[in-house]
Amino acid sequence: MSTPLNLSIPEGTPFIDFSREFNFPVGAVFEAHRDPALVAQWLGPNGMEMTIDHYDFRTGGSYKYTHSNEIGSYGFTGVFHTVRENDFAIQTFEYDGQPDVVAMDYMRFEALDGNRCRLVGHSVYPSIEARDGMAASGMEEGMSQGYERLETLLAAR
Repeated sequence: MSTPLNLSIPEGTPFIDFSREFNFPVGAVFEAHRDPALVAQWLGPNGMEMTIDHYDFRTGGSYKYTHSNEIGSYGFTGVFHTVRENDFAIQTFEYDGQPDVVAMDYMRFEALDGNRCRLVGHSVYPSIEARDGMAASGMEEGMSQGYERLETLLAAR
């Protein structure tokens, strides 16, 4: 059985850590992070439409996308510094509404018994204040909703 998102915001550090298990193999979860057509179907909170300008999930690639709804639009950009297939990714993450606040995100795709996957992430922010701003933005709810949609997407494939 898949598990809910586990988010950790350690006191006094500029870090956010998360983990989430899926009842699907590493390759399927990794592909859903690599393929922009799939990413557009699950990434972000419910009720947002995702428009991808570009999304190149490979070492040296980059991305730019916008989430929008009736309230407004929210742009995001970043660079994929390292991508190792079915294993690991390092990327930057920048919200257009907070220019000059760039997070460094690390993701590991871990194989579990029963052809399952654990996704583990570690985000580093330039300050505790920047980290607190991200945590207060609805990040946990948006990530939880996105990963629930990812699970539904993978089950339908």
